[in-house]
Amino acid sequence: MKNDLRLHGEGARSVMASVLSILIGLAAGSLLIVIVGLTSPALGVKSLWEGVRLVFLGLFSTGRDAAGALSFGFNPANMGNMLFRATPLILTGLSVAVAFKTGLFNIGAPGQYLAGTCATLFTALSIPTTTVPAWLVWCLAFLAGMLAGALWGCIPGLLKSLLNINEVLACIMTNWIAANLVTWAFDVSNLKNVVENTKSGYIYKTTYNNVATAKMGLDNLFPGSQVNGGILIAIVLAILMYIMLSRTTFGFQLKACGSNRYAARYAGIPDRRNIVLSMAIAGALAGTAGSLYFLSGNTEFFWSTYQSLPAVGFNGIPVALLAANHPIGVIFTGMFMSMLDIAGLQLTNLTAYNEYITDVIIAVIVYLSAFSLVIKTLLSGRRRHKAARPAAQDASTTAKGVSDS
Repeated sequence: MKNDLRLHGEGARSVMASVLSILIGLAAGSLLIVIVGLTSPALGVKSLWEGVRLVFLGLFSTGRDAAGALSFGFNPANMGNMLFRATPLILTGLSVAVAFKTGLFNIGAPGQYLAGTCATLFTALSIPTTTVPAWLVWCLAFLAGMLAGALWGCIPGLLKSLLNINEVLACIMTNWIAANLVTWAFDVSNLKNVVENTKSGYIYKTTYNNVATAKMGLDNLFPGSQVNGGILIAIVLAILMYIMLSRTTFGFQLKACGSNRYAARYAGIPDRRNIVLSMAIAGALAGTAGSLYFLSGNTEFFWSTYQSLPAVGFNGIPVALLAANHPIGVIFTGMFMSMLDIAGLQLTNLTAYNEYITDVIIAVIVYLSAFSLVIKTLLSGRRRHKAARPAAQDASTTAKGVSDS
């Protein structure tokens, strides 16, 4: 019973630390809006108040009414786009969280994301749907992206398990190798968009080959948005990761290796194999993120930019940290980060502010989430102090009673 209470308390402190990080981040963003609003002649008190409201309620913004005032309510387009943008964040967050659970820091999600994207687009656009059913091409492209991410994740896993090379260093190297390989692969391919002359730096959308993720009825719930069934797949994968880590022998072995690989080896657990498998699973999840994002059919891949790394891969780190590396929590933190993106767009479209204010909010939240252990320690110490005070009072009362007698 005591262990159950302790674990419950630990989970509660993790949630409280994440909530505090989010609230402080939102407060910092609001303060920045106030400072910019008061120091800019183009902005007034009215714009200042509108900016603060959009930071907190941007997801529910419906534009401006006839009088020019901001209006709020259920916005199906914003909600659907939030779910669409959350899909890759949930999966890259899962990628980081699963590796964290097994004692590894997977900073290689951007490279794994690119590997999955490359394999997916080559498969989806190279197999003619005139001879192969479009749904089968979609399945093959999805599996190709997942497999490519897994293989790319295996590289730092092998280096860690066989040569004890730090996985962070190995991931950084594989990230840049992936960026340049993907750039080269698309540069020599015939997948560049030559139909639209202004988009020669882009790869064709998968709808060019009649391949796209099914909407699964979500387009009826959120009309006018980019949402599709990818969000449902991401949620299912998060649930499966939770079951694997908490309810299976394999998950126990992975976490045991993460806690102490040498003790796990002494107990008969194959630590080297599990390190490689952990990074392969993490890579597969990051590859799936890229796969689902571009299989949506409404997003183009701008290949020439990928001599740099995609931000969505790195954004999986704060998503995992805010969720305390809990697979189910990642679903909600991924949606929250996506909600901030939508709020940033609303700021840009409806006020004189720009969306970089939400980047500041995210940066503050990320910074604080990295100190979540400190926050939890402070919360724990405060709770112990409050519990100790009544105990000390009881002891004092008892001692006084004994003295009087």
